[in-house]
Amino acid sequence: MIHALYRAVSILGGPLIDVYLKRRMLRGKEDPDRAGERRGLAGVSRPAGPLVWLHAASVGESLSLLPLMDRLAARPGLTVLLTTGTVTSARLMADRLPPGAIHQYVPVDRPAWTRRFLDHWRPDLVLWAESDFWPNMLAEIGARRVPLVLVQGRVSPRSHAGWRRAPGFIARVLADFTLCLAQTPDDAARLSDLGARDARCLGNLKLAVPPLPCDEAELAALRAAIGGRPLWLASSTHPGEEAVAARAHRALVAAYPGLLTVVAPRHPQRGGEILTELKAMGLACTLRSAGQGPDGEIYIADTMGELGLFYRLAPLVFMGKSLTVEGGQNPFEPARLGAAVLFGPRMSNFPDMVPAMLAAGAARTISGESGLTAAVGELLGDAGRCRAMGAAALAWAEAEAGALDQVMAALVPFLTRLEEGHARA
Repeated sequence: MIHALYRAVSILGGPLIDVYLKRRMLRGKEDPDRAGERRGLAGVSRPAGPLVWLHAASVGESLSLLPLMDRLAARPGLTVLLTTGTVTSARLMADRLPPGAIHQYVPVDRPAWTRRFLDHWRPDLVLWAESDFWPNMLAEIGARRVPLVLVQGRVSPRSHAGWRRAPGFIARVLADFTLCLAQTPDDAARLSDLGARDARCLGNLKLAVPPLPCDEAELAALRAAIGGRPLWLASSTHPGEEAVAARAHRALVAAYPGLLTVVAPRHPQRGGEILTELKAMGLACTLRSAGQGPDGEIYIADTMGELGLFYRLAPLVFMGKSLTVEGGQNPFEPARLGAAVLFGPRMSNFPDMVPAMLAAGAARTISGESGLTAAVGELLGDAGRCRAMGAAALAWAEAEAGALDQVMAALVPFLTRLEEGHARA
């Protein structure tokens, strides 16, 4: 009943959807040069031969699929198509996709637009990431009998409780998935409870990604500019956490002369706002997006795609969205580059990763501002302990990187069938 109602609303609501897309475009959230893709109008031709379509909602999901796309693109004759829904993810993927892979914006979930998309691309296998479920698109894929696999499947306890109030709807959505590969055993259990036919946990692809890249020339230049100054990084911060980091800096600078605190906000467009806030606290700050170097007390790294640079520079990293906001940002990324990792108590987005890192000695939980100040001070003052913690983080991250092989092994039967089918044709 809910599924039929959703479908009817998506058909009848066409004019409202057009208004919604136009408003998003005015706010810079849609790409005017590729607006047709959101209506299922392809921007490029479909290459001949087998095609695997991967869908990821935005930046985080698409980054987690990059190692899988690299493996798929290496198979002779196979085309990889990636769809995402945000301008930011499209820009990022333009530089990160493997050679020959294609990016398109996912069409809005109206039946006519989803059919138009599928008629053009004719995917032989669909890999759907996490929990960005679009009922009309998934139903259309199922009706065409295209194999559909959920990868990186994730259902939080809160989402699970919400879906349980509409069991028929979510069961209908999940019915079209041939296989559901979950991030964690708990996610697999929740997917099974909601009606998934074959839910398994083979590991988390976010732990199979290579280290974040960086510009080696920029890295050398920054190292020269920083010299021997003591350094720590507050990464992917959210409102309120920059001020916490600044107060920690102010409390520690007397004990560590020349201390440099780098603040990398989760949303780089907040750089100017943060600069104003921290200058009002009496701190000397510089802004990377303005072309400034790390000459002051606090360096605001408000640029896109440069976390790999700063994770290599900083021996000690605090992960944001864990003190003033709930959820946490991905602590695997600094661990993969051998940084000692700190985070606050609000890391609910990583219920399995956090205890694993703590058990391996790869990270430490701090309770609040005083705890952050104490932990940063302790590790800056004991370089050996900081290096040991970073080495434990790197060893743990490398040991967790085998998920990709297991996921690929589960996909091999699907890939073999589609490749054989095209060879016969």
